[in-house]
Amino acid sequence: MSARTVTVRVNGVVRTEESEHHTTLAEHLRTALRLTGTHIGCGSGDCGACVVLLDGEPVCSCLVLAVQAEGREVTTVEGLAGGGGLTREQRALIEEHGLQCGFCTPGLLVRMAHAAGRGGGEEGVLAGHLCRCTGYVGIRAAVRRSAGDAGAGR
Repeated sequence: MSARTVTVRVNGVVRTEESEHHTTLAEHLRTALRLTGTHIGCGSGDCGACVVLLDGEPVCSCLVLAVQAEGREVTTVEGLAGGGGLTREQRALIEEHGLQCGFCTPGLLVRMAHAAGRGGGEEGVLAGHLCRCTGYVGIRAAVRRSAGDAGAGR
């Protein structure tokens, strides 16, 4: 196999590591860069557990090759909390009981953070996101709460 050097700005830090041509961005983040917050679920872009922001837009990192991220900006779930405390989205998931096993949570948090201030609503955030643990009641309420909807807690 032939490897290639990949340089990516991840969570504001330029990172350069070797990557095989067939390695997905999700695998590269987890193995080469040791950022394990991005989870790999289905491997086919259906579950949303691996969502990261690529140049500010949400993508399923299991569908993007690491070499395609060369020279680009990636934000993972680890990059969302700048001040070290809980983000608005994290607090909303806790307060609305939108957490169960937590496997899908990183991708959901990235989508919620991206939607903040954009008015995408529940459907925009939850599109392409599967949670097998909850009935989505808590997750939907958390999405509304994090967006500032006064009726989220009802």
